[in-house]
Amino acid sequence: MSKASQRAAVRRFLLAYLRGRRRELLSLSAWVVAEGLPAYLSGRFVARATDHGFLAHRPATGLAWLAALAAAMVFGAWATRQTTRRLAVIVEPFRDELVRRAVTGALHRSTVQGAAPDTAGVARLAQHTEIAREAFASVLMLAQVFAVMSVSTLVGLSTLMPASLLFVLPPFVVGVALFAATLRWAMARQRASILADEGIAQAVSSLSKGLRDVVACGGESLAGAAVEEEIHRQANAQRQLARVQAVRSLSVSIGGLVPLVLILLGARWLLHRGATIGVVLGVLTYVLEGLHPALQQLVRGMGNKAAWLFVAVGRILEGSEQPCLDDGGSPQAEPPVLGHAVELRDVTFRYGPWADPVLAGLSLEIPEGDHLAVIGPSGVGKSTLAAVLAGMLHPEAGEATLGGAPIGSLGIQKLAEHRVLIPQEAYVFVGTLRENLVSLRNDLVPDPEIDHAVDALGFRPIVERLGGYDAEVRPELLSAGERQLISVVRSYLSHAPLVLLDEATCHLDPPAEALVEEAFARRPGTLVVVAHRLSSGLRARRILLMDGTGTLVGTHTELLACSALYRDLVGYWSPEEATAAEADGILLAQPAPAV
Repeated sequence: MSKASQRAAVRRFLLAYLRGRRRELLSLSAWVVAEGLPAYLSGRFVARATDHGFLAHRPATGLAWLAALAAAMVFGAWATRQTTRRLAVIVEPFRDELVRRAVTGALHRSTVQGAAPDTAGVARLAQHTEIAREAFASVLMLAQVFAVMSVSTLVGLSTLMPASLLFVLPPFVVGVALFAATLRWAMARQRASILADEGIAQAVSSLSKGLRDVVACGGESLAGAAVEEEIHRQANAQRQLARVQAVRSLSVSIGGLVPLVLILLGARWLLHRGATIGVVLGVLTYVLEGLHPALQQLVRGMGNKAAWLFVAVGRILEGSEQPCLDDGGSPQAEPPVLGHAVELRDVTFRYGPWADPVLAGLSLEIPEGDHLAVIGPSGVGKSTLAAVLAGMLHPEAGEATLGGAPIGSLGIQKLAEHRVLIPQEAYVFVGTLRENLVSLRNDLVPDPEIDHAVDALGFRPIVERLGGYDAEVRPELLSAGERQLISVVRSYLSHAPLVLLDEATCHLDPPAEALVEEAFARRPGTLVVVAHRLSSGLRARRILLMDGTGTLVGTHTELLACSALYRDLVGYWSPEEATAAEADGILLAQPAPAV
């Protein structure tokens, strides 16, 4: 993403977020206006205290005007407290949205796209979201405070002594313009600094993983040089930022201090135009207590924060999943998914460019409603095939389609609507049992529907032991089989018509495994089972046999007739599996003779 497009993306994101919180912004703006009231009154009250009080030999009147100004400042402090409370209502959801995008992007790159773990995503999640949160709050607050204070001060000057604007307004405008001119420069330097931070994190992470090999091979100096290069990049970026600060200090001097010098030099001219000593002191008060602090806060506070905001949010948006844009700048529509039939056409996949292919020119059709078991020796690519069917891995050659649409062109949400993959290591999170069971559903799941799934999958005894659906679940207190049953119930309750069981019942005993697979076979949709036991193949409508060099698809009887490998696999069944299969009337190959 180019810098210009990144800035445009950040602007769209911020504007869309703020448009969704108009009411909170109006409330915040109202209190910011109240906070700026002392700035408007300061110069007028000082002028009246001087002219009508102290210079008129009425100190009590002068003190009364100063007391009124002190009361206005107390009101302004109370308004500041209210402003901070309303600012939190806007900022905290902003941080939550950035965290969601950072996590989604890191998971998408590390799992969905089959890429290496995104170690820079940790920096985006932990550091950049907090930077963006703090910067967003500062920019939002400082922008409104600067606008209110500068407008209040200039209005006060125009009503107190309009001629004073000739000394104040031109240098103030020049100072603000000089500051605005440094923003893009500062953003580029801040971006370089953030990229350098990510580079350090990436280099240190890579080094720590292979530290033993580095030491064993004597490569400490080479590895250290790689990290040192990133550190030098970060130091150079900080030096560039220091130069930006120097220019910004100049803008504060021009916009906030030059008006003071001009007013002092032109005081006699103002007195000749009808100004009093109190009015001159009031004008100086407006500049010292209004314009100069407002510009100083804007430059020193918002200058850095605005750059950090655009760069940090830009990095998070850059790392999150974004829809592809066509030449017109509008999101490209995902291809329609017509049904849930799956087809692989000459699919080849390998882990790394120099590795042997795990899948080599595989073609396979899985029609809607099919029940397919995938069997074969360990390490032949059964789980890899399941990941390709689920869209977790993308083939280097060939095409995998779901409902006629290329699986690789479908987004996370679309894939989640049409398929569910249950891996061998089941995921259970801390929460209620109900939350774990219905986490793949976006709607309210009634208890009768949960009851049906629980009873169909034989999960009822565990539900009763845990204390019901609203009982708290702690994964470390569950057995591997209990976690797998929670995972399969969760998938059974999902609306996805394509279910992929990747050895998802390996920790269950054979009767429990049979109950689960039979329940999914009765469930509307398509079932693909990466078999842990060969008995899973006997329950399937078709069997895909993988031997590492090729594949065969057929029924149990067909594979017995044409595949020696399949006959060997069946011949080495355990006695319990063989007895169960024969009881179901299934013809088995004779066990291989003992050698």
